[in-house]
Amino acid sequence: MYSCQSHKIFQLQGGSASVSDYWLVCGQKRICGCWEHTPSEQLFRLLQEGAVIISTPQDVALLDARKGAEMFRKVHVPVLGLVQNMSVFQCPKCKHETHIFGADGVRDLAKTLGLDVLGDIPLHVNIRETCDSGQPVVISQPQSDAAKAYLKIAMEIVRRLQVPPA
Repeated sequence: MYSCQSHKIFQLQGGSASVSDYWLVCGQKRICGCWEHTPSEQLFRLLQEGAVIISTPQDVALLDARKGAEMFRKVHVPVLGLVQNMSVFQCPKCKHETHIFGADGVRDLAKTLGLDVLGDIPLHVNIRETCDSGQPVVISQPQSDAAKAYLKIAMEIVRRLQVPPA
């Protein structure tokens, strides 16, 4: 496991991902705020690998997600796929599931754009609480369904990254 002041980084099949309230996948490169590069230089390096569009399934958010995907295509940045965030809320008491922001908006957009859905992140209080405490769910509760959702998405992203020649 690699770490710096602001990131927790772990290896995933030759790639690395920063775990906080966002995923930062860097392929074979380890890029974080502790490197001596400006944020724009770091972003440029990352965009050479590809972009992941993350959106809630509600119409207004999907408009931005569509614009983002179109912008990346115009500047020749591969879009690795879409992630549906806050896909479902499960009541912690009765386990009833509610699609607060809609059910399949990201799936429908992905189909329209010819992209894959990399996974779904549920709206769950544990995700917020563990991130707020500085121990993201993938670290503090790695066997939980929420952690498995993040790890599935990370694995899908890593699988889509181009492997540099040996």
